[in-house]
Amino acid sequence: METLQATFFLFVFVPLVNPAPPLQQESLQFYEYDTDVSMGSLTQQDYEMKKDMRKDGTNVSLDTSLILQSDDSQLDVPPTKDTNLPTCLLCVCLSGSVYCEEIDIEAVPPLPKETAYLYARFNKIKRIAASDFADITTLRRIDFSGNRIEEIEDGAFSKLLLLEELSLAENRLVKLPVLPPKLTTFNANQNRIKSRGIKANAFKKLTNLAYLYLGHNALESVPLNLPESLRILHLQYNNITTITDDTFCKSNNTRYIRTRMDEIRMEGNPIVLAKHVNAFSCLRMLPVGTYY
Repeated sequence: METLQATFFLFVFVPLVNPAPPLQQESLQFYEYDTDVSMGSLTQQDYEMKKDMRKDGTNVSLDTSLILQSDDSQLDVPPTKDTNLPTCLLCVCLSGSVYCEEIDIEAVPPLPKETAYLYARFNKIKRIAASDFADITTLRRIDFSGNRIEEIEDGAFSKLLLLEELSLAENRLVKLPVLPPKLTTFNANQNRIKSRGIKANAFKKLTNLAYLYLGHNALESVPLNLPESLRILHLQYNNITTITDDTFCKSNNTRYIRTRMDEIRMEGNPIVLAKHVNAFSCLRMLPVGTYY
C-alpha cells in the first residue's frame, strides 16, 4: 500500500516541475535581399528590451527596431514613416523583382542594384527623378500604373538600356519623357497628354516598339514617325480631328504596306475616318472608329 501511494504522488508532482515551454519562445527570421546570410532572430527577450526603450522615450533607429508584433501591447510613439523603411522590408523583393504595390509611397524607393522588374502600382508617387534609376541599369520592366505622376525629370530613363516594358498608365502626365531605345511595350493610357507633349521623333528610333497605348488622353493628332515595328496602336478616346496620307502610310510610295500593324483603335475621337481613305491604303485592316 505504501508503494502505491508514493507512485501516485510522483505522477501528480512531475507536471508541476516541468511546465510546457511558452509559445513566445519561437523566433522570427528576417532575410536580406540578394544574400544567403540570415540577419538574425528576435526572441521574446529582444522584444521586451525594445519595448522598454520606447517607453523611456528612446528613438530606436529603423535598422534595430524590427520587433515582434503583440496583440496585447500598444507602443506610445508615433509610427515610423514608410519612407525610412529598408525597401525590402517595406516591399517584397524576390529573385530580382521588387513589388511595392498599394503601400502609399510618395517617391520611388531605393532599389537593390540587381533589380530587373519593378512593380509600384497604385501608390502616391508624384515625380520621377533622374537619380531614381541612375545606378539600376538592369531594369527590364517598370510599372507605375495608378499613381499621381505629374513630372518625369529629363534623363530619368536614359540609362535603362535593357528596359523593354514601361507602364505610366493612370497618372497625370501632360507630356512624355524621352524613352529608352529597346522598349517593346509602352503604356500611357489615361493621362492628360496633348499632342504638343509628344516630340516629333519620340517614337522614331524605337525600332523594337510593338505595343503603344495612348488611349484616353487629350491628343489632337496621331503621333508622328511611328516605327515599322508597331503591331498594336491604341488612340481611342482622344480629341483627334484629322490625319494625313503620311500618318500611317507613305504618300509617295503606293506599294508600301505596313506588314506588322495588326490593330489601330481610334473610336471615341471626333474624326470621321471615311473622309481619309487614302490614310489607310497601306494597312491590312481598317482602324476601329467612326466612319459615318
